[in-house]
Amino acid sequence: MVDILNLALPYFGLIFVGFACGKVKSIPESGLAWMNFFLLYVSLPALLFAIMSKTPFSELNNPPFLVATTLSTVAAFTLALVVGKLFGRLTLREATLAGLSGGYGNIGYMGPGLALAVLGPKAAAPTALIFCCDSIFLFTIVPLLIELSDRDHPSFVHAFGVVLKQIVLNPLIMSACFGAAVAALHIELPVALDRTITFLQNAAAPTALFVLGVTVALRPFDRVPWEVPGVIAVKLLIHPLAAFALMLAFGPFAQPWAATAVLMASLPPALNVFVIARQNDAWIESASVAVLLGTFASVVTLTSVMWAIQTGRLAFP
Repeated sequence: MVDILNLALPYFGLIFVGFACGKVKSIPESGLAWMNFFLLYVSLPALLFAIMSKTPFSELNNPPFLVATTLSTVAAFTLALVVGKLFGRLTLREATLAGLSGGYGNIGYMGPGLALAVLGPKAAAPTALIFCCDSIFLFTIVPLLIELSDRDHPSFVHAFGVVLKQIVLNPLIMSACFGAAVAALHIELPVALDRTITFLQNAAAPTALFVLGVTVALRPFDRVPWEVPGVIAVKLLIHPLAAFALMLAFGPFAQPWAATAVLMASLPPALNVFVIARQNDAWIESASVAVLLGTFASVVTLTSVMWAIQTGRLAFP
């Protein structure tokens, strides 16, 4: 258990350091703008590109695994959306963001570093695949439902155009696709470029976790909306259980692949949930509370999953 804590606590420790700094120092939130830009457009794309480009392309061709992990995310998203509608009596726009909170884990900020730390290099390929498939699904269904709930733009064709544009312009998805292309074509990067990418990718996790802590600290926390505990339960409990069941149903898969799927599904709600909520001017306070409480609760749930994986109690035939 000490080994597990040694793996997990630095990740949560950086979040709490950021949280404490955000509470102690009265620096305007606008000061995070360049850090967020660096993460979204430079460091995280470098990390995903490196993972995909250095993974043999034959390992990326695993349709059953893609279907199983994506279905678990679809199930979590749908259930969280229903929870939002029933318990929070939310509009479709707000319930869509609640669904995003229940289905979209911190697969960009925490996922790659944590999976590689727990499972080693064999977790690189499944981590990258899960990120790509989850991002494509969620960045398709969420803008689509939000656009369809917009009275000014009710056209399905318009909504589809918005969705397609967001996917094409998403730097994380595009960097993963470029990395897969490099792997497929067996392109060797120049040494200087490869070292630059390595330098940038190493900055992704600590910067992202610190920014997550600061951003959550700057959010108002007056009350817990009725639907938030249910959404968090879907993300931290139902999503990993669904991933586990689908790994068994669609398998067998190699232990590192199946364990990576469950570990990634166990991650807390992503900071991007709050960012997207603010962009759409809906469910903003609830999104910040979901990210905050989900991150704190995952100290127990995520660490437990890591312990089960490391001790062999979470094993797949």
